[in-house]
Amino acid sequence: MRVLLTGGSGFIAAHVLDYLLEHGHSVVTTVRSQEKADKIKEAHPKYGKDKLDFALVEDIAQEGAFDKAVVSDPPFEAVIHTASPFHFNVTDVKKQLLDPAIIGTTGVLKSIKKRAPTVKRVVVTSSFASIVNPKKASWPEHTYSEADWNPVTAEEAENDPATGYRASKTFAEKSAWDFVQNEKPNFTVSTMCPPLVLGPIVHYLNSLDALNTSNQRIRDCMLGKWKDEIPATGTFIWVDVRDLALSHVLAMEQEDAANKRFFITEGHFSNRRIADVIAKNFPEYKDKVPSEKTPGGTLPEEGIFKVDNSQAQKLLGVKWRSFEDSIVDTVKSLKAVGA
Repeated sequence: MRVLLTGGSGFIAAHVLDYLLEHGHSVVTTVRSQEKADKIKEAHPKYGKDKLDFALVEDIAQEGAFDKAVVSDPPFEAVIHTASPFHFNVTDVKKQLLDPAIIGTTGVLKSIKKRAPTVKRVVVTSSFASIVNPKKASWPEHTYSEADWNPVTAEEAENDPATGYRASKTFAEKSAWDFVQNEKPNFTVSTMCPPLVLGPIVHYLNSLDALNTSNQRIRDCMLGKWKDEIPATGTFIWVDVRDLALSHVLAMEQEDAANKRFFITEGHFSNRRIADVIAKNFPEYKDKVPSEKTPGGTLPEEGIFKVDNSQAQKLLGVKWRSFEDSIVDTVKSLKAVGA
């Protein structure tokens, strides 16, 4: 297939790109700068312009940002949309989180409908943030699945950056489903809802300073920042970035994934387990990582919500990587950039 991948230098997208190329697809990926395009190209020397090309989209929140990018010769058959802002150093929630996420998602769909009639499949990266009910905390009696939606309101969204981030994911995903319902485009949409995404970084795009938010906790543990106390885990479920990336590609390839929402998670974890895996597998960090006596980082005593990821397993057939393998591979990748 000829595929447009948005946000190609992102943590998740870099792995999506690897799987797309591995599966024999021809890819154009959007980047914010020529420098990023050059780095990605250098890292994939065996693929010519026919298999890997680039489109510059500097600001996904601009009206019509993707109008040029969706036009291609040969034309696109599918789009995987991963581009989205994710950081908490926010001063204006609406302008920095809500607008870019919502306009970025509806913008790409509008551009496809208007200018890329050959596109039949669109896969959008959403988040567990659009599933979770933050007011219920650990909610041990509940099982989360694709049927759940975060009940956040537009008013609550502007309370603080963390709520704003979760709201941006919720409203962006809802806007995608509304688009399908109201605009009746000639493409289907599938959405991916992962929780905390861990796993190896793509070294040519990342330094320890520019690490994706999820992996920062592994870096902090390696650097000795958890020595006296392990921080609260926060999100108690996770997935490996490679399993998530493969899920995007499989959802694009498989017809029965059309117009479905996928909860992409391996299951539960805790920060304490991160520390234990690093201690067990990397003796060189013995003096930096917490010991068995270090407080914090455990699962809540009252228990924790359950997860139902059966739709992803059944329709996409993903075999989840183990937590230990994921942490070990991540630590190795961080060591390669100087941890």
